[in-house]
This record gives sequence, C-alpha cells and structure tokens, in this order.
Amino acid sequence: MKPRRGTGAGRGPDAGASDGADGWLAGSGEAGDVVLSSRARLARNIAGFRFPNRASPAERTAMVGRLKPVVLSAGFAPQVEWVDLSSTSSMHRGALVEEHLISRQHAMGKPGESMHGRAVAIGLPERRLSVMINEEDHLRLQVMRSGLDLAAALEEIDALDDRIEARVDYAFDPRFGYLTACPTNIGTGARLSVMLHLPALRMTREIEKVKRAADDLGLTVRGAHGEGSEASGDFYQLSNQTTIGKSEAVLLKELEAEIVPSVIAYERTARQRLVKGGRRGLEDQAWRAVGVLLHARLLAADEAMQLLSRLRLGIAVGIVPQVSMALVNRLIIACQPSHLQLAVAQELTQEQRREARAALLRARLGAAFAAGPPMPRRGLIRPGDEPPASDPPASEPDQAGDPDAPGPAGSG
Repeated sequence: MKPRRGTGAGRGPDAGASDGADGWLAGSGEAGDVVLSSRARLARNIAGFRFPNRASPAERTAMVGRLKPVVLSAGFAPQVEWVDLSSTSSMHRGALVEEHLISRQHAMGKPGESMHGRAVAIGLPERRLSVMINEEDHLRLQVMRSGLDLAAALEEIDALDDRIEARVDYAFDPRFGYLTACPTNIGTGARLSVMLHLPALRMTREIEKVKRAADDLGLTVRGAHGEGSEASGDFYQLSNQTTIGKSEAVLLKELEAEIVPSVIAYERTARQRLVKGGRRGLEDQAWRAVGVLLHARLLAADEAMQLLSRLRLGIAVGIVPQVSMALVNRLIIACQPSHLQLAVAQELTQEQRREARAALLRARLGAAFAAGPPMPRRGLIRPGDEPPASDPPASEPDQAGDPDAPGPAGSG
C-alpha cells in the first residue's frame, strides 16, 4: 500500500487561487517580509525504465516523448510552455535557473553529457509551476507560492501528481516508497522548502545558530539555488534533508507550523533589536543602498544583491515606503546575468552586464520613486508587533559612523 501523501488539511476553497501577475514574486503571502517563497517538490520515476543517470541519450529522448503528452494533458495551468532543453540556448536555460523553474543540474547536465532528452513544462501565465523531465529522476514536479504557504503548495503539487499517476505507472516499493535515483529522495520523494530573507540574523551574526539548529532538526540551509549554491543577498533556502521516515503531513506540520514560524520570529526579533539599537544606522544603510542603486553606472551581481537586500530590509521595517516588496523581488531575478542578456537578445561581457544591471536598476527604481508621494507606511513588520523606538534627536551621535553599528559583514 502506498503511503498517504499530505492533503493540505484546512485549506479553503481558494487554496489553488492565483497569486496574481507576479506569481511567487508577489510578496503578498503570509510573512512575505521574511519568506520570499514556499516550494513543494516531488521526485518520481516510471516503472520498468532505467533512471536518467543510467539511461542512454536515446532512452532519455524516448522518455521525453512518452511523458510529453502525459504532462501536457494533466491540466496544471491555463497554458503550458514546453521547453526542449537540447534545442534551447544556454542563455535561456540560465534564465530558467534564475527563475528557479529548473535546477542548475538540469540546465547543464553532467560534464560531457548530451543535453538530448531533457525538457521542462512551465505553467503560464504565473510561471510558478514546472515539471522537469529527466533531471535526476524521470519527473521532478514543483510548485512555488508567494510567502509562507507550504500547505497550498503541497496540495497543488499532490493534485498534479495524482493526475499524472493516473496515466503512468510509477516506480514504487511497498517497503521503501517511491524509488528515486538519489537515496535521500526515496520514500515520499517530497521536499518542502522556503526561501528566507534573513539580513538581520546575518548582521547580528546569529545566522550560524539557525544553521546548526536546522541541522539538528534534519533540515538543511543552503543558498538561493539549493545544493551547492552560496547565500547571496542574505537569501537562504531551508528544506528537509531526507524524504523517508516521515509522511508529507508530518513534514508539513513541522515546517509550516513549528520550525519556519520560529525562524521568522527570530529574524523579526533581530530586526526589532536593530531598530531599537540603531535606527539611524539602518536608515543610513537602506538609503545608501537606494543612492547607489539609483546612481551607479556599474554593478556586479553580488553587489546588486546585497544592495537589494538592504533595500528590502528597509521596506520591511518602514524606512523606504516608496518601493514595493514585489518590485524588489522582481528585480532580484531581473538583474541576474541570463535575464540581462535575454533582455537584449545577445551575449554580454561581464563589463557589459555590470553596465546593463546598473541601468536596469536605475530605471526601475527611478520610476518607482518618481511615481508619487511616499505612502504613509511606518513601523515594524506587522500589526501586533512591538513598535519601533522613536528616531533619536538630531543632536545625538550618528551610529552609522560606529564600526559596530549593524551591517552586513564587510559592508560599509
């Protein structure tokens, strides 16, 4: 008997509703000030066929042909874009990685390995649901939602999984569950993850405590692009390490009801301490970031991410009310290398990308600041939280000049 997957109990009739035009970047979900997105992913293989890592290019190509009509008829979005990665430019594949629609491994393959027999189906218009064909497994199904919304994400991906499973026979063992290429994915084959923005915990040098606590709980903290990636712009991905031994329902309860809320509270508390202990310092950092973003002529990717992180924190604590969280979320993707090159439909040198990135950020943020008067938004994070301390009098020492004032390590 197959293990019962999570059902997303308690979700209302709008559980599958649209997140809006921005999809998972809307910044509109629960705890959107800290949780950029929630993702549910399932790994599946077709019974009777060699897994992708042992299959020949011809076998992988045949599997794409077998699964394409199955996936396209599953009805997971109003429209579906089918992308054959073997006939797609590296620039386009890179943009899909930057959008988190495919993994780096899926975009690049192993060294010397043919790209034939790799594809992805993308749900339109929101681009928050994708199905990878012949990544590590025959099928990798994933859905992303804005903010903390793992239950709805899991419910949505389970519904798609049921429709696909009705059309094909999955590789399944009564003892071990769903069989996968990597032992860490065997069992439910489910991984739940959240993308967290944790600038305050990094500023207060408490981020290592979060990593150690996550490890003790069987979770892992990685960079924004998962395994092998480094944190950039204070964005971290928190997910379960293994998929066997716990049902999806238990995993969901632990993450969404217990662990992630604790990390959110930890980050918000750190933000409150920073505001109370040196609001001028935070203001200085946020507005310095705005100044550079509005006027720089050259920006490297890491520098842009760090500046956008400081701006995002400034929005979250009410220092920069003129810019929406959704805009910053979109810019985080739009300023990545492949997106910059796709925008001009040509490959750019590193120097040209730095120039294009600075121009993009100047234009988009300049338009936001020119759009109208500042919104009357001030105060911390959400209703019910403790209000921030008042600004210090102008005659008080400016803490921004204090080398111990809050700020990312190594930043000025």
